[in-house]
Amino acid sequence: MSNKKRVVVIGSGPIRIGQGIEFDYCSVHSVWALREEGYEAIIINNNPETVSTDFDTSDALFFEPLTEEDVLNVIDQMHPEGIVVQFGGQTAINLAGPLTKAGVKILGTDFRGIELAEDRKLFDDLLTELSIERPRGRAVTSVEAAIETAREVGLPVLVRPSFVLGGRAMEIVYDEEQLRRYMTYAVDVSPERPILIDRYIIGKEVEVDCISDGTDVLIPGIMEHIEAAGVHSGDSMSVYPPVTLSQSVRDTVVDYAVRLCRGLNVIGLMNIQFVVDEEDKVYVIEVNPRASRTVPYMSKVTGVPMVNVATKCALGRTLAELGYSHGLFPERPYFAVKAPVFSFSKLTEVDVSLGPEMKSTGEIMGVDPKYPHALYKAMVASHIDVPLKGTMIATIADKDKGRGLPIIEKFAKLGFKIYATRGTALFLIANGVDATSVAKVSQVSPGMPHIIDLIRNEKIDLLLNTLSPDRVSEQEGARLRRASVEHNVPCLTSLDTADALLLAMEARRAGADFQVYSLDELLAM
Repeated sequence: MSNKKRVVVIGSGPIRIGQGIEFDYCSVHSVWALREEGYEAIIINNNPETVSTDFDTSDALFFEPLTEEDVLNVIDQMHPEGIVVQFGGQTAINLAGPLTKAGVKILGTDFRGIELAEDRKLFDDLLTELSIERPRGRAVTSVEAAIETAREVGLPVLVRPSFVLGGRAMEIVYDEEQLRRYMTYAVDVSPERPILIDRYIIGKEVEVDCISDGTDVLIPGIMEHIEAAGVHSGDSMSVYPPVTLSQSVRDTVVDYAVRLCRGLNVIGLMNIQFVVDEEDKVYVIEVNPRASRTVPYMSKVTGVPMVNVATKCALGRTLAELGYSHGLFPERPYFAVKAPVFSFSKLTEVDVSLGPEMKSTGEIMGVDPKYPHALYKAMVASHIDVPLKGTMIATIADKDKGRGLPIIEKFAKLGFKIYATRGTALFLIANGVDATSVAKVSQVSPGMPHIIDLIRNEKIDLLLNTLSPDRVSEQEGARLRRASVEHNVPCLTSLDTADALLLAMEARRAGADFQVYSLDELLAM
């Protein structure tokens, strides 16, 4: 090691659902930025499968557990100017408190800002001070307080432990009995952290990553989720730039992002998730004072080297010095669709259904100047490769039947033969859609054919199954979804995803000429 100033970058540790190679990407790009600024870069990480632990990535590598004791041992040995925790996901952020108490300098957003974002009461107080809307709710530590809060804000509610990653143990709760069961389970999962209970708002989720130098705030782009609120951001498809958001919503998102960055004194990266209700009212639902899994994706599609810029801001540079202005970065003349990739065939105990708890193990990107074309590329790359006509199963929960009708009608017009469970089939036929009723497993005698047999006999090209609040129906649905995984049948549990698939298929059927573009070609547009 030389006499140069040193900075330690904390990695994210082992890859798991909710925290993966996106944070390794961030750690490596931070090291490169530190070197550009004349610093020696030291990485502490303990994952042999990542680029950050390659021997030639950093000036020094400490392959150590990401615990307070082990990190402090490295700091005592290397005497760095400070450490960077915002690129290692929740694992690194959780070290900010104990390291600050030990007298270690955090570069970028300090522990006070991190604590403001992650402590429920402090964050609520800040939002009130900043006049920013959020869903009503509170943090609770007992079953009685949970019931009282649910009655106060109104069911359904979104419940989750605090200080977790990947939406672990997060659920949408529809009744008090379900809430009692959840509290018994969740408190055992995280006994030292309160449970967060929020009013569940039906709407569209929006997400932004911000870069702040402490004064100015750069927002590389706004992402609009394709699935409705309630699907974890890591499992939801999303599109940049937004397709359906009004200009007033976009302006509000940018305004809230700037206020939050300044209110939390963010220096570097921060991720914010919003929900927009049916009346275009914008609420903040989550703030992560760190890099997010969308940083590599947004860096590629916007051309803004987000980690590089954020690292240099953490070292004291300003956005203006780095050539960037305050506010929303100009939108690119193409669409980029992010789609999740799942490993359900290998994770045999995991239900295929999408919800607040993250299940994806990766993501891909489809890019094209035309939105339907970008959608189609993303669908195919994420293994939702459906023929332009074929056979599908539709089993729709009662609460979704009205909205599902026009979607299934479109599949029928494309030439799909529709099989459906009895309730769905009767509804479709009554509304003029030709459908064949098939018995559920629980409705037949041993040896008689049922709906899963259609999948096993390779007669189905697509399964559309929305989740039911009825426990018996949901158990049947889970068996059906598992059968689809085992026989490589694309399975959709969100009507929004099905709508997006239709748009992509209609473009393909119209004879769309799909072009392949490199990122360099796209950024030159």
